[in-house]
Amino acid sequence: MKRPLALAATVFSAAALVLSGCGSDSLSTDGSSGPAASDAEIPAVEASQELHDSLPDAIQEAGVIQVGAEATYKPNEYLDGTEIKGMNPELFDAVAARLGVENNWNMAAFDSILAGVQAGKYDVGSSSFTITNERMETLTFVEYLNVGSQWATLTGNPGDFDPAAPCGKTVAYQTGTTQEVEIKELQETTCASDPMAELAYTGQDEVNNALMIGKADAMTADYPIVQNAIQAAEGEMEALGEQYGAAPYGFTMAKDNLQLAEAIAQALDDLKASGVYDAILDKYGVADAAVEQFPINPELA
Repeated sequence: MKRPLALAATVFSAAALVLSGCGSDSLSTDGSSGPAASDAEIPAVEASQELHDSLPDAIQEAGVIQVGAEATYKPNEYLDGTEIKGMNPELFDAVAARLGVENNWNMAAFDSILAGVQAGKYDVGSSSFTITNERMETLTFVEYLNVGSQWATLTGNPGDFDPAAPCGKTVAYQTGTTQEVEIKELQETTCASDPMAELAYTGQDEVNNALMIGKADAMTADYPIVQNAIQAAEGEMEALGEQYGAAPYGFTMAKDNLQLAEAIAQALDDLKASGVYDAILDKYGVADAAVEQFPINPELA
């Protein structure tokens, strides 16, 4: 039996939604409050009875979306104590508010989330997932952002790292990311005769630390994450070149769960029209990564 939306006209504040389900022994936090965000007010989000009724029956009845996330990726998602914060949680909480449900945030290692979505452990994966053709073979995605990668090194580039000639150097990255794929491709092509030494970590905080203590010559991550790490390093880290290879981020769900994907895509359309989507991106300094439409399983160049 479908559970009706008790308060179809309820107005939610996207900036003040309560999060639940935070907590896992698989992740740790340094206790910092994360990147500074602007003080711009986020418009209120009104629940839609029509969108609520379009959700899968199980989610309507539970009133909750189970979300898998890895929270060491500032400013996109990070832990402040036991609370998950950042651009992605705030945006997807606004989506849930529009759908008339709540999110239960489940902390997990990044490279375990997609398998968890496929297995039905999570309804949605929301953790800065880049959409790729390979991932779309087994999962469904709703595009919501367009972001590139960037290299970083210690200030002054003491390891003399050149992104165009990385062979023989030591590089750090987070496992399960598109940067790992890029490194593996470079190893097989450009660096086959002089491979890079790879430092692969499950958390981005470990990647940042490896660079800061001099274990790595350079690190690579998504552009917003590199920029945040540089800010946090207070002059001890710098970017190498501009961001490159811009690609779409997507909220992900099981391959056959188009019903949920369509509801999320429509909620994003509504948030865009109401100004909530752009206000959240502005708050976290990623407005340049905004998209105008939110396609399901977009065609990639």
